[in-house]
Amino acid sequence: MNPDAPESAEELAETAPAKSGIARRFRGFLPVVVDVETAGFNAETDALLEIAAVPIHMDSEGQVYPGQTVSAHVQPFPGANLEASALAFTGIDPHHPLRIAEAEGPALKKIFEPIRNAIKGSGCSRAILVGHNPAFDLAFLKAAVARTGIKRNPFHQFSTFDTATLAGLAYGQTVLARAIAAAGIEWDDSQAHSAVYDTEKTAELFCKIVNLWGDPNRHGR
Repeated sequence: MNPDAPESAEELAETAPAKSGIARRFRGFLPVVVDVETAGFNAETDALLEIAAVPIHMDSEGQVYPGQTVSAHVQPFPGANLEASALAFTGIDPHHPLRIAEAEGPALKKIFEPIRNAIKGSGCSRAILVGHNPAFDLAFLKAAVARTGIKRNPFHQFSTFDTATLAGLAYGQTVLARAIAAAGIEWDDSQAHSAVYDTEKTAELFCKIVNLWGDPNRHGR
């Protein structure tokens, strides 16, 4: 037998990491909740200022729960637009002397590394972005990836899970604060519009809705 011959499909299947419950639940995609805070609405011209991400895990009973938060304050890229109204809304001062911020490239690498580890550890093939109106967050994320030349973006390029839609279905509420309240989750207005706080609360909301619905694979739906 040739020792250099490729392994059979059966042998490869035996050595490949087993798919976790969450990989089976979401068709090989790992949900990762993301929130960005920005200096405007245009992903191509306006600065990305904060980003936070929370991977979602599943326990042995099939219940999903938030993982560890990773976050970064981000320096405006050279020539970035800073809309005064957006800064007033978020309360972020990009030039505050005590604001510890990183350039977009290092900030994204800091966010992506634990996400890639979570994807690998769960047997998933890729992350799928979860957010409240996530097209906004994904657009800024993709624009920053393009500016920095990062080759391996762990997120699906266009598919997302939208907690505004899910909360509208589950609770009849689409505004984040109202959906959080309807779900019985604590909400503090004074902490809102921080990427970390909004991400963690959105992660709680997503998990609450998914657990409310259950696993369709168990019920034959």
